[in-house]
Amino acid sequence: MSTTLVLPGDSISLPSSFKSVVLGPGLAPSSSRLPAPSSDEVPSIISTKLGLMSSAKGKERSEQFWVEGRSKRYIPAQKDMVLGTIIARHAEGYRVDLGSSQMAQLDGLAFEGATKRSKPNLKVGTLVYSRVALANRDMEPEIECIDPNTGKAEGFGELKGGLVVSCSLQLCRHLLNPKFIVLPTLAATIPFEIAVGLNGRVWFKTETVSESIALKRVIEGVDSGDIKPDKGAVDRAVKEYLA
Repeated sequence: MSTTLVLPGDSISLPSSFKSVVLGPGLAPSSSRLPAPSSDEVPSIISTKLGLMSSAKGKERSEQFWVEGRSKRYIPAQKDMVLGTIIARHAEGYRVDLGSSQMAQLDGLAFEGATKRSKPNLKVGTLVYSRVALANRDMEPEIECIDPNTGKAEGFGELKGGLVVSCSLQLCRHLLNPKFIVLPTLAATIPFEIAVGLNGRVWFKTETVSESIALKRVIEGVDSGDIKPDKGAVDRAVKEYLA
């Protein structure tokens, strides 16, 4: 399915063998329904943008589907993990820049352990790793710094220090795929912390400045196509930049 080119408005047929299906960016349920041999009717899925159909296995026989496009501007989608910068504070929380056409709202209670009497005191310019809780084209997106299933931070929240690199939306999605060899190859040479946002931003923190620069150059090289995303090419590049 990853080689199928779809256009906006195309009807998409998804396999029925999975326990659940998660629709990602570029796909949306239609109000119409399509006949299916195995049942009276099944929901129709349509493409909302031009790109390649892509999929990845989730948990417990679930499958994620999305349209891999070449869009440079991020469009918020529910459950996306994103990196944002706080640009304003207000009584209830914060306004956050995700690089999309609209600013996102971050409630002061959307943090682990936060209460009305005890909220995080984040300054303008703070970088936060968060999850899109609500995305609607007619409203500003809402983000949260907790996992709704556990109520814990689970890696979300304020990111201190480190370096942020802007890259393509496509590369960010690939970096979150465990089978994509780039990050495991880098980790074999450089110890680092990393947070990948599906809005085209990658944050990482290393022990030295030279390691941060090497990591940045490799990620940018893979994104531009100057470095092939295979183990040999990435390993040679990072060792060259560290030399």
